Amino acid sequence: MIGLGIAQEATAKIITQNSSETQVLDAVIRQHRRVTYKAWLWWSRFAMVVTVLQILGAFYLIVNVATYVSEDAHFSTKCFVGGFPLSRAWKRKVMLSFLVTACCIAFLQCCAGSDVLRWRFYYASQDDAWKAHYQEIFDHGIREALCCMGRIEYLTVIEDDEVYSVAKLLGDLVAYRASGTGHLELLTGLALLQKHGQASKSSEHFVEAPVEHLQAALAFHKFAEAAYTGPLLDFGRNPFVFPCVWLHRQGVLTPWTRKRRPTLDGDNWLRGHAAAFINFLNLPSEVLRRGRVRQKKCEAAYFIVVLHELRTVVIAVRGTETPEDLIIDGLGRERSLTEVDLDGLINSSFIHPSVKKRVKSSFPHFGHSGIVETARDLYTQIEGYPGDESQSGGFVSSLLGVGCECEGYNLRVVGHSLGGSIAALLGIRLYGKFPNLHVYSYGPLPCVDSVVADACSDFITSIIHDNEFSTRLSVGSILRLRASAITALSENTQADTTLILRLARQFLYASKNNSIELEPEPAKSSTRSSKGETRPFSEHPYLKHTHVRHEVISRCKVLLKELTTCAESEDKEQESCLYDGNDGRQNHVDIENTNLVNPFASVLNQSDDPISQFMQTVSRSENSSATDPTEMYLPGLLIHIVPQSQNLNIPLWKSWRIHDDHQKYKAFFANRDDLKDIIVSPNMFFDHLPWRCNKAMQKVVEAGNTAGSPGVSHIV
Repeated sequence: MIGLGIAQEATAKIITQNSSETQVLDAVIRQHRRVTYKAWLWWSRFAMVVTVLQILGAFYLIVNVATYVSEDAHFSTKCFVGGFPLSRAWKRKVMLSFLVTACCIAFLQCCAGSDVLRWRFYYASQDDAWKAHYQEIFDHGIREALCCMGRIEYLTVIEDDEVYSVAKLLGDLVAYRASGTGHLELLTGLALLQKHGQASKSSEHFVEAPVEHLQAALAFHKFAEAAYTGPLLDFGRNPFVFPCVWLHRQGVLTPWTRKRRPTLDGDNWLRGHAAAFINFLNLPSEVLRRGRVRQKKCEAAYFIVVLHELRTVVIAVRGTETPEDLIIDGLGRERSLTEVDLDGLINSSFIHPSVKKRVKSSFPHFGHSGIVETARDLYTQIEGYPGDESQSGGFVSSLLGVGCECEGYNLRVVGHSLGGSIAALLGIRLYGKFPNLHVYSYGPLPCVDSVVADACSDFITSIIHDNEFSTRLSVGSILRLRASAITALSENTQADTTLILRLARQFLYASKNNSIELEPEPAKSSTRSSKGETRPFSEHPYLKHTHVRHEVISRCKVLLKELTTCAESEDKEQESCLYDGNDGRQNHVDIENTNLVNPFASVLNQSDDPISQFMQTVSRSENSSATDPTEMYLPGLLIHIVPQSQNLNIPLWKSWRIHDDHQKYKAFFANRDDLKDIIVSPNMFFDHLPWRCNKAMQKVVEAGNTAGSPGVSHIV
């Protein structure tokens, strides 16, 4: 415990020292912080091992003591080997008390954790300290996980890399710990969101998408699904026999056909990934011309297919399947898009002049950092040359160029999840060279700003299946989900009255880091910024959003009524918290005129009250305009596939017969602003599975195909 306490203190000191500095951490300080964190981590693990040994020893003692007492023995040899006789009753009581105490201490150590002191003792409500603390936790945890997966090089990296960037983002998202909000409390808020449901706009106000828009998307979906050549999708489709299915797709059972399979960059000796791709599509080997499955930092796996019967070249980009893909997903901060990245929107003659003008006049544009970097690398691999855009001898040009094998063919870029977002950024860059290009993104991540997302609607189609989480996953949406979870927890009618009262206090006064000073004058209410300027309460940055302001004011009304009711029934001690103790008069609060006066002056500076600081982190993260993330949107034309409500008048004993095969779907043109926020639902992760999206598109096409309408079988 002494060694752990020393390591814990050293870790807290270096973190609080660095978190108070505004400049970028120097490499030496960063390395020092990492070393101190590792020292605390290993001491903590050693303490956990000792605690486990204590528990085992305590269990052994309990069994022996129970045996000793049950036999009513006069000697302690059955309790301690080689002991002395207990001729007096007080000796037995002392020994039993000692053993019970030892067992209780081991149990308390197990429940309390390995830390000597709580981190709140060190960090209090400092956002930056908590961010730095969890940044180190995630950084080392991710590196150890990657090391266990065979990526040992990540564990020895000293400089700041992609793992550091992901850990920094995750640390920022866990900043709610500065308000005293625990992880279980946040999960409780998410559970409340799921229980009560989140308001979604009725599909009656949306335009139904013609079936023709989904026919081609359905036909090329199998290429995006086939790009998952690892065991991930087979585990989902065939949960019991997936090893056999995957080995069969990899061609392990037919090794004599190895030489007839195409060669991919990074494939295994059996060329199994190429075999898995063409076996899933049931196409001959010669259609697969090029690809890559080996991955490094910000590199995507891809496959290029030539379909002569359809006069089409398909570029399939794989979605999230490897740890490197997860790192790309985690690089969610915005990155500036250059004119080269937007070449297809700026220099293409097929883009409307007004769209070009809007894109050029609204620079700078931003995109998802990891996706932008990966799309740049993929363009270099298949078409371009780094730093030299004048070259035109890339692989795609060698297929589709004048006088080449596939001259006049269509170009289709497809991908699911992460692959769909990378395909969209790649398509934006390729559209200037290949006007016959169209991108189909299935369940993509938000990856571009609103201007770029609207500008590429002519050649990018994004398919969204119901409530899948990926299409709403961004830094901004996670921050809003965090705030919604805390708000849902505070609005729970079954919550403790004390918690509600303290939340009411938090709505009426601000945290010490970013305060909203409520002026005592009833005629004119104003707030004071950190620089000392006063401004109206309604113009505070956190309340600039109309829906947030109305929600706060309406919630204050309800909570103030509860305050009044409780004040009449509570004792004098609680009344002293609700009234100003200086003159004995109750402070006047006029919500309608926003003349808010702080009635909790006596508890304003209680820094050791974590629940009363419940909402501080939310307001601080929302108030900081300098660090607000740029909102990311889904690219192109959005088609939202929504399941239709089933007949609810079904007996419970028959409900098990209802299967997804009988589910009906409709497709609508969606507004990208309606898909910004994550919807917490039981199927938010299952809706993201590619075969569910494929089945939903099939249902829509089958329902929309009349007797004379063409199907999709003739396309592929």
